[in-house]
Amino acid sequence: MNMSQKPQETALSRCPGCEEPLEPGDLFCGACGYDLSAVPEPPQDRPTIAIATPAGEPPPGAASGPAPEAVEPAPWQAPGSTPGAERSVPPGTRVDGPGASGDFELAAPAAAGAAPDPRTSPDPALTPSAGTKVCVACRAGRVDNDGYCENCGHAQPRERDHMEQELESVAAVSDRGLRHHRNEDAFAVSTTALPDGSPAVVAIVCDGVSSASRPDEASAAAAHAANEALLESLPRGTHPQQAMHEAIVAAAESVNRLAQEPGQAQEHDPHRHQNAPACTLVGAIMASGLLVVGWVGDSRVYWVPEDRSTAPARLTEDDSWAAQMVAAGLMNEAEAYADERAHAITGWLGADAYELEPHTASFKPDRPGLVVVCTDGLWNYAESAAEMAAAVPEDAYERPLHGAQVLVGHALDGGGHDNVTVALLPFAVPPQGAGSA
Repeated sequence: MNMSQKPQETALSRCPGCEEPLEPGDLFCGACGYDLSAVPEPPQDRPTIAIATPAGEPPPGAASGPAPEAVEPAPWQAPGSTPGAERSVPPGTRVDGPGASGDFELAAPAAAGAAPDPRTSPDPALTPSAGTKVCVACRAGRVDNDGYCENCGHAQPRERDHMEQELESVAAVSDRGLRHHRNEDAFAVSTTALPDGSPAVVAIVCDGVSSASRPDEASAAAAHAANEALLESLPRGTHPQQAMHEAIVAAAESVNRLAQEPGQAQEHDPHRHQNAPACTLVGAIMASGLLVVGWVGDSRVYWVPEDRSTAPARLTEDDSWAAQMVAAGLMNEAEAYADERAHAITGWLGADAYELEPHTASFKPDRPGLVVVCTDGLWNYAESAAEMAAAVPEDAYERPLHGAQVLVGHALDGGGHDNVTVALLPFAVPPQGAGSA
């Protein structure tokens, strides 16, 4: 299941309001905000659907390309399965907000005797009082609790539309993209210390499942829970790989609780589908010379050596239909990822997940490099390890925030059809290979 539910195709090639060209899947005109929802539509650039893993189906195949030496994982038992129903793309497309410009269609210039333009003649009753949040468009209207101007209807920028964070040894950037009406990705980056005083660096990236209820809340809850679990377990000496496993379980439990919360009735938002909140998760820990990765879903971790003459690698395996087809020998990668079912995921966090199977792996790199933790909103535009390495700027090892900004820009330049989130962790090899598995 791809992380962005396919918007349904419009039957129009140009906007009825401003004649700007439209792209397949537009719900609003990106130029003037014209509401296109009345046009019949089928689902968005790569669907967000989940499929069950058939009994006896082999796991997704190993990632291609050379990787740092793998450390044999401990034989941890994954938690029991959680029963649920198969997820499918709902028949209607949810409208989360206006298009990229945030504008709704505005009336033509007022003729004699016609109602005045509310932007230039605001209703005095709607004029905000001192201290009230004012619309960024008309500068006159009051912004309601849903983030829309009560005067002109303009959607206000959301805090999560674009987020950046930089710590000393990790940086992350998340962006709504060009086609979505809100950002359903989330991340958490942090640093802590192990019992011996050595540093540990954490990056968690989550991608909300758009066909599910409240995907933005699911991704935020999962990222926060996983990060908090790691900040609690690593300082008390839990092995990083075990800590990652426990963090994914904690993240899953936090998403499961969202499905049990009251007060989320459909009448409050008729566009929200009423299946359980869901998201994917991928994370990385750098500690004691080890690189530990963990994931559920199809977000990924890549390894890009600082010395670009050596080969990069992908360190995760997708829980997806395409990966299963490749692992089963039924298709090669090019054929599988060209199929419209490629991004149907077979693993996710949520109360309706069939089974929670956290994947973890531990590596001990012998050279410095850059760890790229990202959602499919980025890797859709740099899928192979070589393509990802080519997209990473040469100075990203020294300037990780700038590198993350460049990678988000790469996805936006490629079309920005999904939310885009990436975290970069420069990995320095400890002197004399300190650290052990």
